[in-house]
Amino acid sequence: MLLFNVTVIIEEASAPDWLQWMTESHIEQLMATECFVSYRLLKIVDSPNEGLSYCIQFIAEDQARHQTFLDLHEQLFIAEMYNRYPNKLVTFSTLMEFVG
Repeated sequence: MLLFNVTVIIEEASAPDWLQWMTESHIEQLMATECFVSYRLLKIVDSPNEGLSYCIQFIAEDQARHQTFLDLHEQLFIAEMYNRYPNKLVTFSTLMEFVG
């Protein structure tokens, strides 16, 4: 099992709209790819960054499913977010493996 973590730092004024879009549309579209079996959406409460910071954590059953997401879907989903919120956010992702 792998945890694919996407951290989003967004300006405070855009955060409510972004959060609504994520919960009502974007995450559902990501889950529809069938590359992930579950997800969590978290707000970072002690972020040192300006704006608000969130993590969306997706669980993939194996490296093959995660790679399928990267190859077929990731760029489209990232582009959609940056096009919807130009100059309002930054993102970075991390892939983690469960060890215990």
